[in-house]
Formats: sequence, structure tokens, C-alpha cells
Amino acid sequence: MNRLVYIILVIIATSLMGSSFAVGKIGLANISPLLLVGIRFTLAGGLMALWVWNKNLPSTLLDWTRLFVIGMFQTTGVMACIFLSMRTIPSGETSILTFTNPLLVVILGGLFLHLKYRFYQWIGVVIGIIGVFVTLGFHLQLSEGTWLGIGSALSWAIATLLVKKWGTRFSTWVVTAYQMLFGGLLLLLLSLTLETPHLELNAISIRAVLYLALLGSIVQFATWYYLLSKGDPGKTSAFLFLAPFFGILSGWLLLGEVIQSYVYIGGLFIFLGIFLVNWTGGKKHIALK
Repeated sequence: MNRLVYIILVIIATSLMGSSFAVGKIGLANISPLLLVGIRFTLAGGLMALWVWNKNLPSTLLDWTRLFVIGMFQTTGVMACIFLSMRTIPSGETSILTFTNPLLVVILGGLFLHLKYRFYQWIGVVIGIIGVFVTLGFHLQLSEGTWLGIGSALSWAIATLLVKKWGTRFSTWVVTAYQMLFGGLLLLLLSLTLETPHLELNAISIRAVLYLALLGSIVQFATWYYLLSKGDPGKTSAFLFLAPFFGILSGWLLLGEVIQSYVYIGGLFIFLGIFLVNWTGGKKHIALK
């Protein structure tokens, strides 16, 4: 892929991921957490499923099961853990834990997909994680919410590797549509069992849901899965360190949140980490079996 196109697509995907936190916070004023994400992904997945219904859909039950499993990890697992985590710890801490998933991608990719990374790439991942901690203010506490935040990162990492392993069996649009639809339906079921559903329909809640469903889900996931299908999952996932940075910027623009000086320092760590993970230094040493 052309380098400039790759960078543009990365910025689009990660900025939509980051801005979804601020927009989601706006939506939470009128909709209960699991119901919000359930509506978001069921609507997004349903719209896309209508569009791709005659475009090379899976022909076997096993392939449909693969899509269901991807949705269970990428949408249900990640979003349920994130919103349940934020019941007991601040959203910033949840973001820190969620976006440490590139390290888990590298670890799990080495164990299960035989992906190999150089030492400086591991150092880049660690530096990127430090950058996320600095950007979000060094705040972390051990609680149930902490483990749920780690669960969101683990679920995302597993989904990333599953998309890399199975994604070539489907078109990007089919994967995007049905993993969101299956994951969204599971989230609606969790909403009925784990919370008291609450919904207020007004201009604010409708705009929030439409933004999250159309831009924050359809455009974001389609772009992200396309990037994963064209490159190494560990390297591509390193760019997820940009998401909390964009999250803070969108919080400043949409919610009037103050950007502290340590955010800029954290940003430098993030960009250094991304550079190290993506720098090949010559001949590639990556083997995928």
C-alpha cells in the first residue's frame, strides 16, 4: 500500500476510535451503557448486512461461526468490558488499559501465529504504553474495573489475530458487517441481563447514536480491518496508541476538557513507540505460518 494512503487511513481509523469516547460520554447522559453500545453496533451491523447481503457471503456454517466469534471478541467483549469497567474506575484508566492491546497482539501473535519481532520493536511497544500512561496522567488503581479494562485489551488482541488469520476468507465489508451485527445483538442481550436499560430519545442521543454507528463503527472498522488485512497485525496495532491521544483532543473540542502539559510529553513517547515498532531497519524478520 502507498505509504501516504496508509498513514491517512491510520489517522482516520484512530481518530474515530478516540472521538468515540467523547461522543459516547455525551450519549451516556441519555442511554444506559450496554444498551448504547448494543444499539450502536446492531444498527451499524444491520445497515451493512443489508448492503452486503449478496456480496460473497459465507457458504458454510463454519465460516458463519468464525464471523460470530470475531464479533464476540471485537464488539461484545471489548465494549462490554470497557463500559462495565468505567462503572468502578475513571474512563481515562479504562482507555489506558484498553489501548495496551498492541503488546498483547505481539505476545499472542508470537505464540499462536508464529509472528516474530525484533528487540527494538518490543522496546517500541513498551515506550508506546508508557506514552499512553503519561498522556492520561499516570492514574491507575487495582480493582474489578482494572481487570475488566485488561479484559478489553485481551479481547481486542484476540480479535485482531482472528481477523488476520480468518479475514482473507471474507471481504472486508462482510467481516465488518456481521461481526458488528452479531456483537451488537449479544450486547443487547447483556443489557437486559446486566443492567436496567434506560433510553431517552432526543436530538442529542440520536446524533450520538448515528455518529457512533456510522462513523465510529462502520467507517472505523472497515478502515481498520482493511489495514490489518494489508499489513502485519503487530505493527498496525501499534498505531492504536494514537487513539487515546485523539480521545483527549476530541474531549477538548466537544466537552471543553483541559489538555494538560503532560499530554504533549506523552504524545512524543507515543510517536517514538510507533516509529520503533514499524521501523524494519532493513530486511524483514516476520514469518507467518
